[in-house]
Amino acid sequence: MAETSTACKVVLGGTVAQSLLAEVADGLATLQRAPLLVGFLANADPAAHMYADWTDRICKENGFRFELRQVDREELEDYLISANQDDAVDGIIVYYPIFNNRQDQYLQQIVDIGKDVEGLSHRYIFNMYQNIRHLDDQQIQKSILPCTPLAVVKILEFLRVYNTILPYGNRLFGHSITVVNRSEVVGRPLAALLANDGACVYSVDAAGVQQFSRGEGLRNRRHEVVEKEGWELKHCLPMSDVVISGVPGESFKVPTILLREGAVCINFSSEKNFEPNVKSKASIYVPAIGKVTIVVLMRNLIRIIQNRRDRRVEPAMAVERPGTADFATAS
Repeated sequence: MAETSTACKVVLGGTVAQSLLAEVADGLATLQRAPLLVGFLANADPAAHMYADWTDRICKENGFRFELRQVDREELEDYLISANQDDAVDGIIVYYPIFNNRQDQYLQQIVDIGKDVEGLSHRYIFNMYQNIRHLDDQQIQKSILPCTPLAVVKILEFLRVYNTILPYGNRLFGHSITVVNRSEVVGRPLAALLANDGACVYSVDAAGVQQFSRGEGLRNRRHEVVEKEGWELKHCLPMSDVVISGVPGESFKVPTILLREGAVCINFSSEKNFEPNVKSKASIYVPAIGKVTIVVLMRNLIRIIQNRRDRRVEPAMAVERPGTADFATAS
């Protein structure tokens, strides 16, 4: 009988989330009130419903108010505008996809930047891709990052993949990371964040592989993207010490046989993207990140309220360059 591998450590998302709650509690104490987060649900996706239920429970367990509003997708735009104008609403989250096309990108820009806890407004996305980490020249107001990509970053920090000996902003230098998913909401922003922090990232989707990096020796201030013609998973998985996957649907699995020995494997899909024997190769396996994402959501809510308090600080001008309005090319 083959021996069962005990080398792999399974880390649950709830464990990581618990480590972040102290920071959230400290931030909440500075507000001296329970902030209201409003979620808009306009689809029948079971994963979105589950995420909304988790958000409701975790928010209320930690001193936040949460209100779920289920609306018809054709009326969502009007409901978002109304919530923007409602002073009682501190933050807004929309459970995507709604139309699953460019209309969703339009709706992301409807949400007031001062209530956008998901970090999907143009200013936040521009800052993220350009590796600009503050909203003001005085560097008091931190820019808001998308929740799921930031949750993955927080997990990698918890796992000590980030090297704290290195300067802030370079702490993934030396790591090769494969991200399987290049959606505009999660996969591409995640690849950009990791590359801006110093990693060499292989971003994989059905169209092929792109390499995100800051160049040799981190010579660039922000990441650049290079097409890897002819590359597939079999080319990047064996050289990656971290593999992160978020492909929707049950059919896709990361082939365990291609994993590098001792890789850190993180699943952010609602489905299991790794094969059952992933622990035979991985050193650390994180099967789900949903609870971490919700804690990051609360953290972002506190931050946007604090940013509104600091309106006495003049926001920095967004120095936009030709083409940066198209996020797909800006990255």
